[in-house]
Amino acid sequence: MNETPHALSTSRTLWELVARRAAATPGRPLFLQDDRVLTFGELAVRAERVAAGLYGMGVRPGTVVAWQLPTRIETALLSFALARLGAVQSPVIPFHRDREVGFALRESKAEFFAVPGVWRGFDHTEMARRLGAKGVFEAYGELPDGDPSVLPPAPADGTAVRWIYWTSGTTSAPKGVLHTDRSLLAGGSCLAHALRPSADDVGSIAFPYAHIGGPDYTVMLLLYGFPAVLFEQFALPEALTAYRAHGVTIAGGSTAFYSMFLAEQRKRPGEPLLPSLRLLAGGGAPKPPELYHAVVREMGVQLTHGYGMTEVPMITMGSPDDSAELLATTEGRAPQGMEIRVVDGEVRLRGEAVCRGYLDPAQTAQAFDEEGFLRTGDLGHLTETGHLVLTGRLKDVIIRKGENISAREIEDLLHRHPAVGDVAVIGLPDPVRGELVCAVVEQPPGAAALTLEAVTAFLRAEGLSVHKLPERLELVDALPRGETLRKVLKYRLRERYSGT
Repeated sequence: MNETPHALSTSRTLWELVARRAAATPGRPLFLQDDRVLTFGELAVRAERVAAGLYGMGVRPGTVVAWQLPTRIETALLSFALARLGAVQSPVIPFHRDREVGFALRESKAEFFAVPGVWRGFDHTEMARRLGAKGVFEAYGELPDGDPSVLPPAPADGTAVRWIYWTSGTTSAPKGVLHTDRSLLAGGSCLAHALRPSADDVGSIAFPYAHIGGPDYTVMLLLYGFPAVLFEQFALPEALTAYRAHGVTIAGGSTAFYSMFLAEQRKRPGEPLLPSLRLLAGGGAPKPPELYHAVVREMGVQLTHGYGMTEVPMITMGSPDDSAELLATTEGRAPQGMEIRVVDGEVRLRGEAVCRGYLDPAQTAQAFDEEGFLRTGDLGHLTETGHLVLTGRLKDVIIRKGENISAREIEDLLHRHPAVGDVAVIGLPDPVRGELVCAVVEQPPGAAALTLEAVTAFLRAEGLSVHKLPERLELVDALPRGETLRKVLKYRLRERYSGT
């Protein structure tokens, strides 16, 4: 049996895709972690045994099971075991604590909760009990086990809601995002067909498997039959040993990952950081054009960036065939089946990869327009070639004396400055202007301290309009970032500098 990725993409459920890949290439590796290997065939066999163990604990089709686990082979096995059962699973990022975890458990009405025990010095089991979680069990090294003969038939309906993912909740309570097997399959298929990997590639998952990118990436592996290295804890330069040992050809995750790899490359100019690497790919945060050019020039690899969110894991993706200009300045094109409409500057989406809505029906009603398009809150426009250019967030537009200013435009220009490592531009309250423009800069090691005068002079020379020039500059050792894809948390900067 040797099914093509296109044929496999017709799978109705995630478990059907697992079974078909296991039949096609049972002995090929799927996940590589430290000195351990899990093959496609072993995934199917072992996940069914875990499913039987869960069934013995009382998990049934439709049972809500939350899990807060690090990126490990066992985590993937548990997740696919739940998919085999047809349970509803609610992944929670392992760095979250009482507030976010308690909210997810309450809102999802989880009947079971899988935790790693003590992980990175924090006792997740004790937190679960403190929160009054039901059905708490540890699933770090040992997983439930049983005889698969007790299992009911695998689910055949890929359109039922079986996944509850959580938005970051950085400025308000998190939202429970409802996904189906089909929406996750559609997102992963879009990623796979955009990157066009081969069975000879070796990927990597350096971000939390509980992120929406976990199934997105794994679907790509299942469709094309190639492995990925899993990183339970990702840090550079420590992780480079595993990248080299396994011959990783595709790496990335988000803009912050590109920057980290580039910083390591700059420690050894002229010597390939990862000789096997051919492609950096990811999404999750804006990509400054200068970062694209620097990666290609200094690392000698291609970089393709995409656009996705918890509600729609894959919206657009750059293609290796795109021109350098398009790869640097756009988020790529939408795949077949994804409709993009720009209404009053806002990007709106409709397609199979779009979530079914939220746990809260009121949030669902507010998020979708009358024609069923999801309001993303992102600002952008489509080029003549169908490539999407993002220009900012609706909430990230600074209104100064009645004029709209894009923070993204200023950030992209400042990334060109050699004394700028990273930057976040925010609006701060001002009694006269409404808002003032503040640039918060993280400088590279050894750079001379920037001044506001130097910043504005540079931006003038780059052609930025005078009314968009920053009126305030703050220098920080490190910008505050989230723990998943390392996005800059602008709300923390606004909290810090408003009123000071």
